[in-house]
Amino acid sequence: MSSPKWTDEKVEIIIGNLLGAGVLISALVVFCGGVIFLTYHGNSYANYRVFRGEPESLRSIPAIFRYALQLHGGGIIQLGLLLLIATPVARVVFSIFGFAAERDRMYVVFTLIVLLILLFSLFGSSLIA
Repeated sequence: MSSPKWTDEKVEIIIGNLLGAGVLISALVVFCGGVIFLTYHGNSYANYRVFRGEPESLRSIPAIFRYALQLHGGGIIQLGLLLLIATPVARVVFSIFGFAAERDRMYVVFTLIVLLILLFSLFGSSLIA
């Protein structure tokens, strides 16, 4: 018995499910982080006169994972945002495999180019600056 054939419709359904699951999971992670954060900092005074970005400790991926594993609310929120950013990247990666399974070389090449541009925009731009 042969394996089921990959079709455009099947790939689109899987990609749609992948995107939906990625957004849902990231939203749940951000929500849980928000609950933890508000539990400890909900009564803190918010000073809107001075903008303070994320602390330096939450600006690298390893640090975000470390803080999230320690159940710090800010680290969990940042992890949820990383998952949200990773969702379209995962879609592009899956598209490469889907087009390869369909034996559509032209779209595999185009999608690889899109993936390289995405990865450069996420990681490579810091190498230039």
